Amino acid sequence: MLRNAFLAIIAAAGSLAVVTLAQQPPPPPPAYPPPGYPQQQQQQQQGYPQQQGYPQQPGYPAQGSPPYGQPPMLAPQQLDQMVQRIALYPDPLLAQVLTASTFWNQIPDAATWIDQHNYLRGDELSRAIYEDNLSFDPSVMALLPFPSVLDMMARDPGWTQALGDAVLAQRPDVMDAVQRMRQVAMNYGYLQSNGDYRVMVGGPGDIEILPINSGLIYVPYYDPLVVFAAPRRGFYIGSAISFGPGIFVGAFAPFGWAGPTLAWRTHEIFIDHRPWGRTWANRGTYVHSYAVPVRRATGPRVERHESREYRERR
Repeated sequence: MLRNAFLAIIAAAGSLAVVTLAQQPPPPPPAYPPPGYPQQQQQQQQGYPQQQGYPQQPGYPAQGSPPYGQPPMLAPQQLDQMVQRIALYPDPLLAQVLTASTFWNQIPDAATWIDQHNYLRGDELSRAIYEDNLSFDPSVMALLPFPSVLDMMARDPGWTQALGDAVLAQRPDVMDAVQRMRQVAMNYGYLQSNGDYRVMVGGPGDIEILPINSGLIYVPYYDPLVVFAAPRRGFYIGSAISFGPGIFVGAFAPFGWAGPTLAWRTHEIFIDHRPWGRTWANRGTYVHSYAVPVRRATGPRVERHESREYRERR
């Protein structure tokens, strides 16, 4: 009898352990960069004010070749996990994020600048970009109207560098990973058309997310652990993705917002309706041909607008 009671206690303890483990949240995703990835160089930028709250990155010009060899090729599973946080961005915004990530060392300074000028909107912000003689690549300046996106990229520089290098070295694989994640979110019912965006399926590996008004972009906010997993019983799917305020991009046409698109079947990125051809091999010399010629800054930055302390991220 004692033996049977002892065995019963052991079985009950085992069942409790299983239940406890099942109730624990899933482990966090691995940190970036992945194992074996070149570590970022940490040195002070030259000619720029001290950044507040963001890791320091190598100095400019960022068009020059980074001081390390080609990064290791990432497996599909690594790319899937990498792109989850941006996979449900609308195609025009995603195109800008992919291209800007290849200038990852400019992202923290750009995020700091827009934090200090977060009172500027639309035409005023566009004029300030010129008047302050900002030397960021146009692909980075295209994200200045989206401070929350820049903030996300600046606060995780390892992820941003890994994404940018993958875009340069294996762009088709990156775009395929985005499509796989979109298909998962669609299969679970999270990705669907709404009053601001149309989700269009052109065939296998060709899911587009297009704004109904091409000049008005809404940034989606979602938890990858939710939208890329089967919904739990009773969960309202419609609450999984929310959107920030609409941002009009017409004033930023000179920075690539005249026509950013993605050609999923051919794995091309179009900025201003022109193929964006920066790769790992030509990253030190490539200059994109914009429909509206972008005036490149010469000389030091000039602060012509009031620089305010951080107040609230949009």
